[in-house]
Amino acid sequence: MFKYLKASFSRKRARRFTREYPAIIENFELEGIGNIEFANWSNPLVSRKLLTAPMINFFKQFIKDGDLAIDIGANIGDTTVPMALCTGASGLTLGFDPNPYTNKILAINATLNKGKLNIVPVGCAISKEEEEYYFISSEASFSNGGISPQKESRHGKFIYPEKIKGHNLKTYLETNYPAYLNRLSFIKIDTEGYDKEIIKSISDLLKLYKPVIVAESFGKSSNEAKMELFDVVRNNGYQIYYFEDFSIDLKVQKLNHRSEITQWKETINIYGIPE
Repeated sequence: MFKYLKASFSRKRARRFTREYPAIIENFELEGIGNIEFANWSNPLVSRKLLTAPMINFFKQFIKDGDLAIDIGANIGDTTVPMALCTGASGLTLGFDPNPYTNKILAINATLNKGKLNIVPVGCAISKEEEEYYFISSEASFSNGGISPQKESRHGKFIYPEKIKGHNLKTYLETNYPAYLNRLSFIKIDTEGYDKEIIKSISDLLKLYKPVIVAESFGKSSNEAKMELFDVVRNNGYQIYYFEDFSIDLKVQKLNHRSEITQWKETINIYGIPE
């Protein structure tokens, strides 16, 4: 009972008061891969993330050593690190996230597992034009949140004091990583319902390099918004699949018609394979 009450108090405090929560470095022994270090976030509102071999093997279907992979909405790096273990030290994985608090944990994950991966954390948003945004959360500890051009936002009332930059992804890559562009094989997007807008903003990249693309169909979105996400991916020349989770062992289902994406009321993952 005492343990439960202590955890409950910690969560309440995290919702009301802004403070830094440090990283906790853990070790995961993964079959066929070896020991991997990972920095979890001690924020009491955030669940502990696990790394597994089936998770990494999921990404290995699409990413090979030496590739460029991109994680938009990287959070603390729980998908960025598995992606980077596939691109390896000779490749590059970019982790984009506008949340300054999670980005600090992502930056720690970028320093771990030397010689096995190459992660660059980028503390910015992806947008159609070069812009600036406020980062806003419903919780004082910034365990979640989103970007907004105005301080008044559906994301909440806690506003990070400094504005966050938004970059056009194609321009950013051409400016900073031109040598890697022809190795672009994979883009994962997880932006709390904003995924279709991100895909619209990177359609030129998709048409040029045809990376596999992962997106999230947000449970709270309308059926029309879900079908629009399907259309945006499909119209860029992709076949679309539902997948149960980031694990090689779990269910995958081909989606042939836009209405099929509405059968799930909860948030789901989809991926697009270039035709």
